[in-house]
Amino acid sequence: MNVSITFRHMDASEAIKKHAAAKLSKLQKFLRQPMTAKVTISVDKLKHVAEARVSSGGAHLEAKESSDDMYVSIDRMIEKLERQIRVTKGAAEARRRTAKTSARTGEAAAAEPPPAKKTAKAVRSKKAVKKSTR
Repeated sequence: MNVSITFRHMDASEAIKKHAAAKLSKLQKFLRQPMTAKVTISVDKLKHVAEARVSSGGAHLEAKESSDDMYVSIDRMIEKLERQIRVTKGAAEARRRTAKTSARTGEAAAAEPPPAKKTAKAVRSKKAVKKSTR
């Protein structure tokens, strides 16, 4: 896991670095491949802004959050990233599940012979039996 944290328009704080890195490290358990993250922490007109770009394999995720407190911004940004990971991971698993089930049904259809077609003579004889029983 490779995390780089950049501070813009504010002094670098070790406590904020540790908080952001700890929160980002928890995202790794949702991802299959090692992730790289670039976090930018800044202050814009009394608003504390936290931005992150996370890459893991083929997945690229971005989140941005601003609030009055830096720690709250970081926490909300992490929640957004978690939600994105869950959605993309769920979609990928669903695609795999449907591929497996369609492969199974394809195999089952190939193994079973197709149902025999009813001939016109068989249909007429069934109608005749029904009429005679009435």
